[in-house]
Amino acid sequence: MTFKHYLLILLIMVLFGSAFVFGKLVLNTDVPPLLFGSLRMLVVVICLLPFFNFKIPKENLKSLFIFSFSMGVGVTGFTYLSLQESNIVSPVIIGSQLAIPFAIILSNFFLNEKFSFNKWFFVITSFLGIIFIGFDPELINNIFALVLTALMAFFYAIANVASRDTNKLNIVTTNFFMASIGFVVLIFLSFFFEGNTIFILKKIQLDMWFFIIYSGLIVSIGAHMSLFYLYKFYPVGKVLPFYALFPVFGLIQTFIIFNEIPSLIMTLGGIIVIGSVFLIQKVK
Repeated sequence: MTFKHYLLILLIMVLFGSAFVFGKLVLNTDVPPLLFGSLRMLVVVICLLPFFNFKIPKENLKSLFIFSFSMGVGVTGFTYLSLQESNIVSPVIIGSQLAIPFAIILSNFFLNEKFSFNKWFFVITSFLGIIFIGFDPELINNIFALVLTALMAFFYAIANVASRDTNKLNIVTTNFFMASIGFVVLIFLSFFFEGNTIFILKKIQLDMWFFIIYSGLIVSIGAHMSLFYLYKFYPVGKVLPFYALFPVFGLIQTFIIFNEIPSLIMTLGGIIVIGSVFLIQKVK
């Protein structure tokens, strides 16, 4: 990997980590999580609309829908639900790493992919790391947030598996469908479960709109498109191990912005989870 590509992948991981931090900042101003998620998806729709050819792909339509619903609704919705439920950001960032072990499990059962004993060992240790974090006294009132985080990671894994059938489709097409479905479903759920949607929209502060636009434009489009750009030069196995870095950058940002200092239990559990996920992608 060239030096400029190393810098790019590091920047992408910084942006991925920042999505959780800025998301928590917005939620702390009483913007409901489902509404926040729908607005983030709306930003993506607006930005990609000029580049969308308005043609519905005939191939892999089922996989495209599964990917779009899983990523646009499941991942986005449960990300912000978990951040709202948790008093601290760190366990949500660490727990998001479970997406890769979940993807291994789903690939084994639904795609009949075979994995070595070493991979299964690290899949198990990654889940044990999350269980270990659950014993942290600071998380006594945040256990449900870990459950929501696990659901977010599970939907991310589904999207990852489904994307293997959509990788031949245009990137703009897949992301536009994903964001459109995410926006429609999440805004409906927000109206139904959260209520007062119009009133809340009028109350959103200007700086919070900046963070919402940042989440949609810079993270959802900029960071993800840059990742797809790197896939043109390198195999997935070369790029994926860097995913272990985004929780590190995210935790650094939570310390800077929220002054969060992970406890010993959370630190050890985080090392187990992040280390396991990294090794899953390295061992054969």
